[in-house]
Amino acid sequence: MQTYCQSCSLPMDKDPLNGGSEKDGSRSETYCSYCFEDGEFISPDMTVKDMQALCMEKVQERGVPKPLAWLMTRTMPKLQRWRELKEKQQS
Repeated sequence: MQTYCQSCSLPMDKDPLNGGSEKDGSRSETYCSYCFEDGEFISPDMTVKDMQALCMEKVQERGVPKPLAWLMTRTMPKLQRWRELKEKQQS
């Protein structure tokens, strides 16, 4: 079963470091190395809309047409990072 970064939705097998790093130096199985380092988000103030825009830009740079890039980012708010952030904001 394919796993995806729960911040940007990158397939974890496409991450050159095979996942971000936890505080103890172990590999994160939840977040990729582009999003997570030393147990923290690399861009902690980023919003889900910011992440969607960044990911759209990156996949378009790789030749993905804009409409498909848009579709690829639509489920991002359902990823763990963004669900947990929304829950914190509501409490």
